Amino acid sequence: KIIDAAKASGAQAVHPGYGFLSENADFARLCQEEGICFVGPDPDVMEQMGDKICSRKLARKAGLPILPGTDEAVANEQAATTAWELGFPLMVKAAEGGGGIGIHIIESQEELMPLIERTRQVAESAFGSSRLFFERYLKDASHIEVQLIGDQHGNLVHLYERDCSVQRRNQKLVEETPATAKLTPRLRRRVCSLATKLGNFIGYTSTGTVEFLVSADGSVFFLEMNTRLQVEHGVTEMVTGLDLVELQLRVAAGEKLPITQDDVSVNGHAIEVRVYPEDPETFMPDAGEITDLHQPVGDNIRIDSALCSGYTVGLDYEPLMAKIMAWGEDRGQAIKTLQRALLEFRVEGVKCNVPLLRDVLATKEFMAATHHTCSMPIWIDEFKTRALNKCASGKMHKNGNGHRNGYKNGQANGNMNGQENGEREIAAAIGVSLAMAMKSAQPMAPAAFSPWRLYGRREQLLSRTLGNRGWQ
Repeated sequence: KIIDAAKASGAQAVHPGYGFLSENADFARLCQEEGICFVGPDPDVMEQMGDKICSRKLARKAGLPILPGTDEAVANEQAATTAWELGFPLMVKAAEGGGGIGIHIIESQEELMPLIERTRQVAESAFGSSRLFFERYLKDASHIEVQLIGDQHGNLVHLYERDCSVQRRNQKLVEETPATAKLTPRLRRRVCSLATKLGNFIGYTSTGTVEFLVSADGSVFFLEMNTRLQVEHGVTEMVTGLDLVELQLRVAAGEKLPITQDDVSVNGHAIEVRVYPEDPETFMPDAGEITDLHQPVGDNIRIDSALCSGYTVGLDYEPLMAKIMAWGEDRGQAIKTLQRALLEFRVEGVKCNVPLLRDVLATKEFMAATHHTCSMPIWIDEFKTRALNKCASGKMHKNGNGHRNGYKNGQANGNMNGQENGEREIAAAIGVSLAMAMKSAQPMAPAAFSPWRLYGRREQLLSRTLGNRGWQ
């Protein structure tokens, strides 16, 4: 249908965005066969780097350090022996996976086969392939990625790095650039050099991102390469002054890059948060029609979104509602500007995770840039405990209008009045109590609250259903 639409409209090129077909090599080849320019890298390169097993091999050939893992797809018959040799904890990943889907941490031999089977099912459903591989699990690391752009004339430059360590269930929530608060100048040069080395080795064209894990001691390991425009490309644009989509189009048209590496510099600091339609305390997905919307405006704020009053937020596709970005002369100023923007963001009709994002930005670890990929579950436990203690101590004061102090007019997440906020906190407190009960010596789950759902990895218990469909 896309090809037919392109032909009918006389389009010369198709830009795949950063979802759906953006990393589909077969679609890119089909465009070429039909004489339509696919705005992206060569399909063969896309296919090689999209296969995580193949990309690990190519990265190693290019001289990049990789984590210990399997060089071939894992068969069930050899899984136990291979896992024992690698050691626990380890990660089982979908070979054709992406977007944080099809990944599980395996802590012990007892968890091995059940999680392998679960991952195979997810991989087959999401990517049409059940191929899996093992990789050593690196705890408390930072997720650092480097933006590349290359043309068809052998020119390739990096646009510096981004820190994407704030993640929940392997999904990025907060991204920022540069990562100078974490990386020394020498380490920044190293990750950018390694990314460029890989890009040149595979002859990369268009925009692409090389992702790394950086341990607390400064060790760097190749993670994967995304052969497309990243969701978080906006923060790079804010600090470099470059339009990545324009560069993509120029490169696809056969032009040479209008910049060299010496032309690229970083000015200030930019941070992005992803707004999702979900309850910020239970993480239940939400959907519905937006009845009212107020998005922040002002200097140094950027919002990428299609939201408007009357827009229906559904659950059939990627639920990302908006990307809110802020720029500052330094990291501290960028955080302040972003916090102000989140305070001003209000949406009625659909719940969103803005309160969670505000809490994350206010943690001492994020403020000090000492956070890592394992920080989010810790923070969530802290947020839940805080809500429980607030309920238990009777400190949920309300003002004369029936709104809880600090949440009037829906400032918390832009769609909750005082009564609903109280209900949310009570529900959150119940969830915390049940989670604590499940950790006790004899966990009990009262049948009156069924059906029960464990949402996320040891995060919390949920007992809500929508119609006849239970979330799990």
